[in-house]
Amino acid sequence: MDSLSLYEISCFAAGFAGNLFAFALFLSPVPTFKRILKAKSTEQFDGLPYLLSLLNCFICLWYGLPWVSDGRLLVATVNGTGAAFQLAYISLFFIYADSRKTRLRMVGLLALLVCAFALVAHASIAFFDQPTRQQFVGAVSMASLISMFASPLAVMVRSSS
Repeated sequence: MDSLSLYEISCFAAGFAGNLFAFALFLSPVPTFKRILKAKSTEQFDGLPYLLSLLNCFICLWYGLPWVSDGRLLVATVNGTGAAFQLAYISLFFIYADSRKTRLRMVGLLALLVCAFALVAHASIAFFDQPTRQQFVGAVSMASLISMFASPLAVMVRSSS
């Protein structure tokens, strides 16, 4: 039986710690949604950050699957879990949205998000070999991560106008 190297143990430990931190990040909107449930209204909250988080989870989930990257199961599992959380948040946001306009905007953005993810997944399989596919999806993942973390700033700018 081969023993694991210090590098392999360190990689697993870092991945496991990353999953714990990501899980905590996915739980961070719970107080907001408790407030929404209590008020039965989304009040002044915007759904954009949850939609962009969902896109990021989908792309990172795709990155972690064997068609893109070998040995990235922890990436796939945590982002699959994150996608489930984001879908739950988006569903609650949709149910308690204050207007038909807000619901239509959410549906339109969700459709756009699904199309964007489908385009990334299809392009990565159709146009790239394995190592280049991983780099391509990794770069798209970084861009989606930046947009996810920048989305609250965009909401702040939009609401202050």
